[in-house]
Amino acid sequence: HLHELWPQALSELIMGLVHRAIALRASSEAKFSDGGRQYEVRLHARGPDRALCMIRALPAAASSDALEVAGERLRPQIDRREFLRRLQDAASLATLREKPMAVAVIQIDGVAGIAQGIDAKLAEQLVHTAVLRLSAELAGEQAAQSPRIVAQIGDTLLAIVLDASDHDAIEASVAEICGSLRRPIIIGGAAFQLTPYAGAAILGRDANAPATLLDHARAAASQAQRRGSAAVCFFSDTLKLRSLARLDIAGELRAAIENGDIRLRYVGRHDLTTGRLVGWVGYLRWMHPVRGEVRPIEFLPVAETTGLATALSRTILRCLQEDFAALSSEWDADVRISFGALRHHVLQVDFGADIAAFLSSGAVPAQRLELRIAEQTFVEHNPRALADLRRLGVRLVVDEAGRGLASLDRLARAPLWGLQLDRAWVTASRRDEVALKVCRAGISLAAALGLVPLAAGIDDEEQRRQFLAFGCRYGSGDIFENAIPTMMKAYRTALAD
Repeated sequence: HLHELWPQALSELIMGLVHRAIALRASSEAKFSDGGRQYEVRLHARGPDRALCMIRALPAAASSDALEVAGERLRPQIDRREFLRRLQDAASLATLREKPMAVAVIQIDGVAGIAQGIDAKLAEQLVHTAVLRLSAELAGEQAAQSPRIVAQIGDTLLAIVLDASDHDAIEASVAEICGSLRRPIIIGGAAFQLTPYAGAAILGRDANAPATLLDHARAAASQAQRRGSAAVCFFSDTLKLRSLARLDIAGELRAAIENGDIRLRYVGRHDLTTGRLVGWVGYLRWMHPVRGEVRPIEFLPVAETTGLATALSRTILRCLQEDFAALSSEWDADVRISFGALRHHVLQVDFGADIAAFLSSGAVPAQRLELRIAEQTFVEHNPRALADLRRLGVRLVVDEAGRGLASLDRLARAPLWGLQLDRAWVTASRRDEVALKVCRAGISLAAALGLVPLAAGIDDEEQRRQFLAFGCRYGSGDIFENAIPTMMKAYRTALAD
């Protein structure tokens, strides 16, 4: 109904911009004036026949600074410094009167994906809207109970002071707050949903200093986010020890990267029909001299949060050169080596240049290299960069399919060769009907998009026959362990040692 709001020429201009955004699968911005007022238009393609179009009236003589100021008005009146002051006062009063008190921190998830996939200002607006709605609801409850202090202490962090120390009472209060944050927010006819993760710490039990209490509540919220749990996570000494252990691992990880102690272990990929080896799939392995084997799930989050992920990924590329030279004598000419680059490296602007330099050394021919990109990373990656990689002759595979939410439109357009099902789904398919349906759907999707379906975790004969029947020809797993050449087993043992 644009014609009801603006003259025909303007409404036609806006619709033209909408059609252009859809046709180019891109985002764009524009400004126009009507009746002495300025408007800003932001358009974002949402598929082959939809676009999100946001039109906002700008303040008089609007500038980028004015827009920032306008955005600031959406923020709650309590900032981080004011919240810490009030928290100090509340803690002192609670101690003086021997009253219970707790602090809850809520991490709002889902905002980063909206900021990267649609628009950063929209993501900020969603958080502000959710926080203002929550503040209004809590203010309405103050007649019935003691007021709670609520503050936005970070872009996606909320802090709440609660007059309680009983776990059940804290859980009930925080569950009510999280329920408000989970309710959909409608903007531009599109519904957006945020996911809150909550942690809590109790005064006098978990900490006596207000700043420490807040830090402990934040650590508990981070733990809830890592678990993916909707329940409130309460701080404990175990969390403190785990944080210290992560600091230890960070220092040791840096040394391990510099010394080349993190290597690749290889799993054979086979033709499910004939059992013939068609590729080697490399996975990270860190054999620590004291801790023993450190699993990737333990050290990869540390690498990502400490900025070591890109250095680790580049180090593994060098390992790939050495491994290829040592192992290639046992392979047929069409057997490939598969490498899963780490997310932070893939999203670096010079990732393509790193792969090109790696190939130019001649250690691994381009036609023998397969790059696996995790599905969630694939969603964030620049499609043009994928095309550049494909032109180098590299085979591209989306890994861990079924774990993230890859765009079908992007999957169909990207220069991919294969789609590898997440191992967790394949393993669970032996006993879980839902997992089996997910695997079958993933294989059908790959076939429909002209991609080669791959499965990691084929561990018995029944699975092999089942996945072949679904249309998956290639896979890896324990069933093929005996097919590994003796020399290859010896080499893998040497790598482990």
